Amino acid sequence: MDTDRPFAAKRVQIRSPEWDAEANAYARAMKLTAELNKLSFDDAARVQEIFSELTGQKVDETFKLIPPFYTSGGLNIRVGRKVFINQCCTIYDMGGVDIGDLVMIGPNVNIITAGHPLEPSQRRAYVESKPIVIEKNVWIATGVTILGGVTVGENSVVAAGAVVTKDVPPNCLVGGVPAKVIRSIEENPGA
Repeated sequence: MDTDRPFAAKRVQIRSPEWDAEANAYARAMKLTAELNKLSFDDAARVQEIFSELTGQKVDETFKLIPPFYTSGGLNIRVGRKVFINQCCTIYDMGGVDIGDLVMIGPNVNIITAGHPLEPSQRRAYVESKPIVIEKNVWIATGVTILGGVTVGENSVVAAGAVVTKDVPPNCLVGGVPAKVIRSIEENPGA
């Protein structure tokens, strides 16, 4: 992952120059993802090429993605080596998303860094975002939603359908809504 550009929580006022820049990034991402989503799963070289353009960094030749894929911007996504992203993944990356080496992301996963304030009078005033970090060798199963401000610890598994609202410790299985630790994961050398 690229550590030269750390991600941080931010608040963007609607109808501001910063919001206009976000809107331009969204338009760019919509164009690139439309092109990406026309490809078949076996056109790996072209998928890597477009994803590299989308994120503004060259992805490793071991990167695999099965379209379709959706994002709000793309430039705040960082992926490591041997990352696999299955079909219908959505990453809203305004707050930044770091995906470590050997991560597997199942189909229909939502990784959402941004949201609106709870107060009704403020909901249309600004958007808040917090970064998401997915550490090395994590498996995110089908239909998972991960919300901003969360770190998923190394070697962990997020069970199908979970909604992750808090940090996930390393080496554990989490599941449910909201996700809770189900058990620890240990290597079984005899298996």
